[in-house]
Amino acid sequence: MKKLKVGFIGYRGMVGSVLINRMLEEGDFAHIDPVFFSTSNPHGNTYPINGTVYKLHDAYDIEQLLMLDVIISTHGGEYTNTMYCKLEQNNYTGFWLDASSNLRMKDNAVIVLDPINRAVIDKALASGVKLFIGGNCTVSLMLLALGGLFANDLVEWVSSITYQAVSGAGANNMRELLQQWHMVAQNSQAILNDNKHSILELDAKINQLINSEHLPRNYFDYPIAGNVLPWIDVAMANGQTKEEWKGGAEANKILGLVPNTINIDGMCVRVGAMRCHSQALTIKLKDKNLSVTAIEKIIQEHNPWVTVVANNKQDTLSKLTPAAISNTLKVAIGRLRKLNFGDDFLGAFTVGDQLLWGAAEPIRRMLNIIIKHHAN
Repeated sequence: MKKLKVGFIGYRGMVGSVLINRMLEEGDFAHIDPVFFSTSNPHGNTYPINGTVYKLHDAYDIEQLLMLDVIISTHGGEYTNTMYCKLEQNNYTGFWLDASSNLRMKDNAVIVLDPINRAVIDKALASGVKLFIGGNCTVSLMLLALGGLFANDLVEWVSSITYQAVSGAGANNMRELLQQWHMVAQNSQAILNDNKHSILELDAKINQLINSEHLPRNYFDYPIAGNVLPWIDVAMANGQTKEEWKGGAEANKILGLVPNTINIDGMCVRVGAMRCHSQALTIKLKDKNLSVTAIEKIIQEHNPWVTVVANNKQDTLSKLTPAAISNTLKVAIGRLRKLNFGDDFLGAFTVGDQLLWGAAEPIRRMLNIIIKHHAN
């Protein structure tokens, strides 16, 4: 059978690079005919894939794009807004896979997270749906962590507090965090090494620098080093940020529960971690008689990526942190305990790499589902 011709746009960006690396690790390129596109360097050469150097094509060339069976865009919302509409106008019949948020809530789009909603995906493929979009990173990671509870209809509502790493904002934001810390370190070194100065004097000097105009803040606008930013994305009319709104809207769409929805809300906070998003969760259970041991078993057995961490200090601090989970496919969940509010209230803390399961991996897996669907 002829291999599907798959186009990649944005493959050199952060999510795109992670996607390509995962595809190389899993041998995915053996099953497709890849075509690489560039918005900045069309007709140049890209790096080799399995020993082959591919010619770059113009990412704005509609005629080239219309020839593809599958288009994968990790280039961002601006490109999606421009090109997807043009392809629709030209009656494109292939599949569009996208890591950006712009098309997620369209009626004819499915948000993909196959360990959670494979039945929804299969139904969509059977009905001719061609638009498959990666979900919000914190939403996907939360659903993977709590997949067993949702699958068994044990959740009445969820309140989440997210601690989102700077890599969720982009590569330049990661660099800016490091630049800010570098400046803080440089400007405090003299006082730090002189025991004559009190720690309060050092603290005051650092705080003055963090709040000064000298600190690099071209991307965050506000200091992130030594700070947290309790606002991500634009404001919604009800006082939420859009990032907070996505928690309920996207989770319910992924689960296929619209219009009968589970209430999911909370607060999204940017923190100075480089990679991995963490979430503190308060979960209202439908069954107050379910023990923590039973809950751990339900969660652990749902999918092979979730890892239940024992609720003790050593395991928590060594296994339930961004440093421990970064650059792995693990989604760790721990601090599981019944809360003092009542036996039907469960507390949890979860960590996952938002560049992998939060972004690239659902797209990679969706491509393989399409390949198998095409073969059948």
